[in-house]
Amino acid sequence: MKWITAEDLENIAIGATLLGTGGGGDPFVGKLMALQAIQKYGPVKVLTVDELDNKALVMPVGSIGAPSVSNEKIASEEEVYAPAEVLKDFFPERTQAIMPIEIGGGNSLLPIACAAKMGLPIVDADAMGRAFPESQMVTFFLKGYQPEIVAMADSQGNRIVYYPKDGEWSEKIARAITDVMGGNANMVDNVFSGKIVKECGIRGTLSLAKEIGEELTTLNDSVPPVQRLLDRLNGFSLFEGKISHIERNVEGGFTRGRAAFTGINRNKGEELEILFQNELLLAKKDGAVLASTPDLICALDYETGRPITTETLRYGARIHVIALPCDQKWRTKKGLEVAGPKYFGYEVDYQPVEELIGEKAHV
Repeated sequence: MKWITAEDLENIAIGATLLGTGGGGDPFVGKLMALQAIQKYGPVKVLTVDELDNKALVMPVGSIGAPSVSNEKIASEEEVYAPAEVLKDFFPERTQAIMPIEIGGGNSLLPIACAAKMGLPIVDADAMGRAFPESQMVTFFLKGYQPEIVAMADSQGNRIVYYPKDGEWSEKIARAITDVMGGNANMVDNVFSGKIVKECGIRGTLSLAKEIGEELTTLNDSVPPVQRLLDRLNGFSLFEGKISHIERNVEGGFTRGRAAFTGINRNKGEELEILFQNELLLAKKDGAVLASTPDLICALDYETGRPITTETLRYGARIHVIALPCDQKWRTKKGLEVAGPKYFGYEVDYQPVEELIGEKAHV
């Protein structure tokens, strides 16, 4: 993929929603903002990680806050672009590109809008390979690179630049600022050299999102789209069921909750529970863990195969729950300390989904 055009956005949005594991912000709003920007400013050039100059700077762009809030408090054009424009003024000669901080939902599409507006390329990579709830849950942090400068903006015209001690402090400060800003804000989480992006970035994720979208929207009478998707991504079918209960609350700048499912078809008579904090983080069938963060747990509409966010899970909806292996960077000791189940307070030991499920569940 050399350019992102208006025609690419629908498939990128679908794929990014899947990779976002229920979070990452509203893909519909993000798609509309990216569409408006491309129609106004033109298509966005895409750079591979290897095309980056080692000394040039890349700005990771995204939003922060509770998806429940961002769905009602839609960001303005100025709010989305402001953090990147503020930091570009700090480094006018060295800024080469924008990149998504995470490949999830709206946070994959807002950087496209930002790149179009600023006339900069976008990097075909991100720093999570999925979406995570907290800003320090990035591959840069796993390698010991701490944010040195962060810019944030809100809908009221406020602009904030701060210099955090490290990634964990940056998350605490950003979350507190987000709360004051109304529960949702836009940010550039540091700037990184091309050399560091080459070392830490998870490559090809924008292209992957587009390919997933194409897979789920391509008609093929012989092979269902979900089956093609699982074959393509080495994924696992966890559960087919109907939502019997849903709890969702905004706490501490996150949308937290649980969803309960009663089984249908092959899972008739069984129960599934999913716990989430913006993203789907833990899935248990009849009390036994089927999958946990940092592996990807994804909810798909049973009829269409389209991915569903945590905000659109509704009582009575029929859902196909699948799981995908995460990038190997998250399966390291440091990766599990930063984003494993115990970090979120779940008293379970992480096991790769392929070990928990095994070949019997592979479609």
